Amino acid sequence: MDMSMLVFLAPCFVASLVIAGIHAYLGIHVVERGVIFVDLSLAQIAAFGATIALLMPWSGDDPHGNAVYWTSLAFTFLGAAIFATIRSRRARIPQEAIIGISYAVASAATILAMSKSTHESEHLKDMLVGNILAVSWTEVWQTALLYVVIGAFHVIFRKRFLAISLNHEGIEREGVSLRFWDFLFYASFGFVVTRSVSIAGVLLVFCYLIVPSVAAMLYADRLSTRLAIGWGMGTVVSALGVYLSLLLDLPTGATIVCTFGLVLIIMAAVRPLIQPSRA
Repeated sequence: MDMSMLVFLAPCFVASLVIAGIHAYLGIHVVERGVIFVDLSLAQIAAFGATIALLMPWSGDDPHGNAVYWTSLAFTFLGAAIFATIRSRRARIPQEAIIGISYAVASAATILAMSKSTHESEHLKDMLVGNILAVSWTEVWQTALLYVVIGAFHVIFRKRFLAISLNHEGIEREGVSLRFWDFLFYASFGFVVTRSVSIAGVLLVFCYLIVPSVAAMLYADRLSTRLAIGWGMGTVVSALGVYLSLLLDLPTGATIVCTFGLVLIIMAAVRPLIQPSRA
C-alpha cells in the first residue's frame, strides 16, 4: 500500500473512528434500556426523511445538501418524540414493539417514495450501506464537531441519563419526568444518527452502535470498562474493515459490517478461555 492510497483512505478511517467514538457510548444506553433496534428505527426514519426531501424540487437532487439534512433531522425528531412518549412501566404495549413497527413502516414508506425516483437502486444502496469511502475531510471535521457538542451534553447530564437507562422504574417512582428526559436523549441521539446515516448508511451505523456494546458486555460489567472495550473494538474493526475492502476490492461499508460480525463471533468464542468464570 503506497502513500497515495493511505492519503485517500485517511478520511474514511478517521470518519469511522469518529462514528465509533460516540456510538460506543450511546450503545451502552441502548443496550441497558433494552431498545436494541431504536438506532435502526431512527436511522430508517432519517433515511425516509432524506428520501422525501430528495423528491422535492428545492433539494437540488443533492443527497448531502442542507435541505436533505434538515428534513431528515425533522423526521428523526418526530420519531424521538414518539419513542419518548410511549415509554412507561405501566404501558400495555412494549416500547420495543412500537420501535419495530416504526422501522417496518418507515422502510416500506421509503421504498414507496423511492419508486418515484429515477435513482431508486442507487439511493437504496447508499441508504443501507452508505458510501463512507467518499467522505471528505470537511464532512469529517463537521461531524466530529457535532459529536463533541453532543458528547459534552451527555457529560453534563450523564448522571441523569445513566440513572434512567439503568433504573428507569426507580427513577419514575421518584417523580422524575421520564418523557422529558427520554426526549432529550432521543433528540440528541437523533442528531448523531442523522449525521452518521448520511455518511455510513443504516446497517453500518447500527453495527457501530450495538456490536461494540454487546461485545463489551461479554467481558465486563463496569460501564467504564465496557466503554473502553467498545472503543477498542470500534477502532480495530474500522481499520481492519477498511483494509480488507481495499485488499479484496469490496464495498467498504458492507465489509466493515461483516467484519464486526466476524470479530464478535471470535470474541464470544474465546471468552470461555480468557474468563472461564464468566462463561
